[in-house]
Amino acid sequence: MGYRVAEELLMNGIVVALVGLLLCFYGIRSVHLGILAIGFGLGWEIADLFNASLWTLLLFALVGAVSAWVVTSLVFRFASYFIGGLTGAMVGAKLANVLQPGANNWALSMIVILATCVAGAFLADKFRARALLWLTSIGGASMVLSGVGRMSDSLEFLVHPESGAQEVATTVIWIALSAAGWFVQRHLFAERLGIQRLAVDNRPDPSSRNGGWPNG
Repeated sequence: MGYRVAEELLMNGIVVALVGLLLCFYGIRSVHLGILAIGFGLGWEIADLFNASLWTLLLFALVGAVSAWVVTSLVFRFASYFIGGLTGAMVGAKLANVLQPGANNWALSMIVILATCVAGAFLADKFRARALLWLTSIGGASMVLSGVGRMSDSLEFLVHPESGAQEVATTVIWIALSAAGWFVQRHLFAERLGIQRLAVDNRPDPSSRNGGWPNG
């Protein structure tokens, strides 16, 4: 029985880490893939705040992915707010976990999530694709940490740090992975972001299409 539980933990950790890698290093490539990954991560991170079971975590993650995609499709006019708010909330859920060693305070967690949700929505609406680049990198990195932390007991501090040293280590790894995701996406999808264009190039900025978001 213990072996089966450990195997389930490993498989679930791998799934979450893979979705996180997709969002961190490929999220800017497709709005649709990004929304699904963001919704999946948000559902997982919120459920994880309350130490939910593995199947509950997956259920929340899948419901979050489908709900995010459906709602964004219905209210695409306000997609920038919605996508930014979702990603901000996901980052906030992870941040609440990192900042609270041991048991999580529900009220404090909701305050952190709400604050990052509002900040993410504002930044996404103002900076569009550039904001999505940062948000997908940071949000994807948080999912990678959550997934990897479930693969081994020795890495559990990446999910629930218990001491100040573990908080610092988790934060440093999170920042480094986020920066790596930003760097990779910025160089792979520079054209979609309208970054590497010559001053004499009069072609339209690709990031100005679709309301400032990448197509797809």
